[in-house]
Amino acid sequence: MQLINRERNKKNILPLFAIGTFGLNVFALLILMFHGSMLQQLSRQLTPRSLVQLLDGKAITADPQKSVERNPQTIRRFVGETMTLLFTWSQQQPPQTVWQVSSELLSPRFKRKFQSQFIPDDSRAANFSGRESVLVIQKVSPPQPIGEGKWKVEIRANRLMFTNYDRLGQTTPFNKQILVRVREKPEISLPNSPVSWNLAAYRLGEARLEIYNVCEIEDKNCSQ
Repeated sequence: MQLINRERNKKNILPLFAIGTFGLNVFALLILMFHGSMLQQLSRQLTPRSLVQLLDGKAITADPQKSVERNPQTIRRFVGETMTLLFTWSQQQPPQTVWQVSSELLSPRFKRKFQSQFIPDDSRAANFSGRESVLVIQKVSPPQPIGEGKWKVEIRANRLMFTNYDRLGQTTPFNKQILVRVREKPEISLPNSPVSWNLAAYRLGEARLEIYNVCEIEDKNCSQ
């Protein structure tokens, strides 16, 4: 008789034990979910998303990044468009004016070297007329990191020079290594009545990058 009672007691306890175990599991799961949501909220507080307003008036949110990090496509676009801007001249877009605006995308120490190497002396003359210059880019390589906030980009292009007497133009290969680095803040401001190259330089300056050296494609010591 006692054996029968014991068996009955075991059968009664087993459902209660199962219910109790299930309840504990549910409680533990709720705690884990609560902790997970708290950690998610804390993560959002520590790394808040930033509201970014674009030039066309649109607003987007962006995840914060270290100030020395840049997207590879941003670097490639900066290099390609900056070099194009530097070497695009015409009577309507005089070289001295273009240089005054676009040279702000170069580092201060590199400006004079770049000007002496790549900008002809006569292009800075007031009587520069009847000549046009265009840079036709064939390839801009993915940026290669060479230091914190520094990259090397290879560009393969052709410079085309036209005159009133030579409308076919002269072609000069422009295959270079371009060294780029982060600048702390953009230094380009818009004038009261900006023109197209002012807007182009201002937009490029928003990437907070600058070109600090240009070398031949074969130069092994360029980044040094």
